Amino acid sequence: MNKPHVSIGLVNPKTPVNVDGIMRASGCYRVDSVFYTGRRYELAAKSGEAQYQVDTKAAAKRIPLTGVNCLLEHMPANAKLICVDLVEGATPLPEFEHPQNAFYVFGPEDGTIGQQLIDRADAVVYVPTVGCMNLAASVNVLLYDRLAKSSQMIAGDALIRQSRDNNNRVRVKPQRA
Repeated sequence: MNKPHVSIGLVNPKTPVNVDGIMRASGCYRVDSVFYTGRRYELAAKSGEAQYQVDTKAAAKRIPLTGVNCLLEHMPANAKLICVDLVEGATPLPEFEHPQNAFYVFGPEDGTIGQQLIDRADAVVYVPTVGCMNLAASVNVLLYDRLAKSSQMIAGDALIRQSRDNNNRVRVKPQRA
């Protein structure tokens, strides 16, 4: 079976903290590439204001983060376009079946995905919450949902040892009889 291909598209993201969080999530969930449109992220990243370092695993060094004019022009071959936003008529994420190859597009923190992109989508899904979530949180939830529904999921102590921070050596105490 071919390795699934997953890419993320961000419509005009606003904050470096969110993009950094998305890059960290992309590393955790084996995303192949991240694209973004607009200038707000670049301007905010260059502003010189102190930013939180969220991508502590340096996923951005392994996963391309590319600014583009048009997300559709960079959609990976054979990928299904999946828009993720609070859009009327969208499918709740728990009911959604993820395609093997997907290009997940998320709207900006303070806006939505444009109608033209929604109209081109193979599916439109939303995370059923009361109120809208933070952009990076939405990406994390979607990618976790994809993993949880996948046959590719791995689990166990070996994964924990590989994934945890260096200062974490805690173990679950064996149950007493």
